[in-house]
Amino acid sequence: MKIFNIKSIACVALMSMAFTSCDSYLDCPTEDAINTSNFYKDDAQCRSGVNYLYNSPWYDFQRGFFKVGEVLSGNYYWGGSPYLTFTLTGADEDLNNMSASLWAVNTHATTVYENLKNSTGASEAVKNACMGECLTWKAFAYFYMVRSFGSVPIIHNPIDVINSQKATSVHKAKISNIYDYIIMTLEKAIELLPEKDLTNTGRIDRYCAKALLAKVYLTKAGFSEENTTYHKGSYSYITCTAHKRNTADLEKAAELALDVIENSGRQLEAKFSDIFRGDHNACDENLISWAWTVGGTWTCQNTLQSDLAMNGFDEYGDNWGQWNGPSVDLQDAFGENALSQKRQDTDDRRKATMMMAGDKYDYFYTDCGGFDYLKFCFGGYPEHVSDGAMESPTGAASVKHLYGDDADHVKYLGSSAARMASKLWTHILRLSDVYLIYCEAKIGDNGTTTDPKALQYFYDVRHRSVKGYDKVPASISWEDVWKERRLELACEGDRWYDFVRRYYYDPQGAISEIKTQRRNGYDQSALNKLYKAYYESGYTQWGSTADITYDDKNAPNVTDQSFTLPLPSSDVIYNPLLLEDPEDFDLSTISF
Repeated sequence: MKIFNIKSIACVALMSMAFTSCDSYLDCPTEDAINTSNFYKDDAQCRSGVNYLYNSPWYDFQRGFFKVGEVLSGNYYWGGSPYLTFTLTGADEDLNNMSASLWAVNTHATTVYENLKNSTGASEAVKNACMGECLTWKAFAYFYMVRSFGSVPIIHNPIDVINSQKATSVHKAKISNIYDYIIMTLEKAIELLPEKDLTNTGRIDRYCAKALLAKVYLTKAGFSEENTTYHKGSYSYITCTAHKRNTADLEKAAELALDVIENSGRQLEAKFSDIFRGDHNACDENLISWAWTVGGTWTCQNTLQSDLAMNGFDEYGDNWGQWNGPSVDLQDAFGENALSQKRQDTDDRRKATMMMAGDKYDYFYTDCGGFDYLKFCFGGYPEHVSDGAMESPTGAASVKHLYGDDADHVKYLGSSAARMASKLWTHILRLSDVYLIYCEAKIGDNGTTTDPKALQYFYDVRHRSVKGYDKVPASISWEDVWKERRLELACEGDRWYDFVRRYYYDPQGAISEIKTQRRNGYDQSALNKLYKAYYESGYTQWGSTADITYDDKNAPNVTDQSFTLPLPSSDVIYNPLLLEDPEDFDLSTISF
């Protein structure tokens, strides 16, 4: 978990502001050396001091964000990955990087917050807004940690821990303590943040923090210390038993979500695919995003295209995702079939999430007249040389998180990309999520709801993308919302955390669903042969699929233990107390 590398992190927190590349609202200071005695002197410096919290500390979380959120959940096939087969250990590099990144966010956000609190010269409004941004990022880091690792230490002020020489003797806190701490932190952030981002550039405002707090309450509603058993040892984890969710927490989630929906002034984007184009980075729908840049600081950029795009997709020789792709199970959820010539095209979100045989895109390869999935696979773009084959065993490839080629980056983001570097923002909380949070909170444990606002918001999300869905439903069920969340947020790093939230109160339901998923692939060579012949016929002749088999062996070995990720081995060695049962944390000791 790298929670003990916080001293060096804190020392470079101020330096990072000097070197972070700038874009849009990211106006960086020009000082050669920055410290609290010569910085935070005016509004511009305060904003600059917070800018890097929107990217650099999160950099090493990107791969874990996707592997945990999408591969572990069954939305994405990643051949040979322990995230696919539930064989993850504390030695996994991506898990270690993910954990270290989350603790870095906690330390950086805390350090900048304390520096802002002690600053003079800036207006009170801007100073408070920046402090509120710090606390929101801190809370989000802990929200990821508790849903990933379960019980972790609450380190409110990392520097105090170092100075008191207690870094190797911290205990884990109970999960209920951590959720209460996240709520405390967000409530303070809401108190400090302005109602609206006055810069109009995508910074966190009060309603962004309220949206996150609504999601926290929806998650917390299912957790019960009385129905949870902590298991200590070389792999610390929890087991939960089925129970009713906390009504007060559900009501609070609905109240906050409704406040955001009705009073923030934000609206859903008219076209789903626009949300993920660079010229919509800071659109109304995107509440909290990692605001990546391309510049001199390595850790400020988006690198997801490298992991997810097919070899040759851009000009930088940095793509290696051709052997992976959106899962057969996710295709099933969209009503699609990789063995069929015909695309259903009834839900716009499918094509905006995964590309399949016959799909074409006008927003990729804008310098080449558009992008054709099979044309690319089989070498039809002289400007972009692929491997000459369709290599994904699922017959699908990613769309979300891709910017395209350099011409697309220039068109939508205003400047060139670089090797393993784009300015495409990663959206980690969207308004449509808040709509569905309200729906689920109103359903609660009743199974269905006829609440007029829940029906309308569910309709708004689904109507935007689904052809023919033109009437507000008379009622919606928990199953309706559960599936809608999957289709709406697929491949956005969120699905596993839906399963964790469900596991808290319906463990057998979460386990059973994952066990029945189609997480494996087809015979890739046979699939490639079928698609190549189809492409070479000019999309007129679809061959036989009789010899294309799906690998139905090796169902995922998911158990109660699967819903708590292992702690990094190096941290457990450094502090064996992390293997012990958690202790009650006295939240009255916390001050902001």
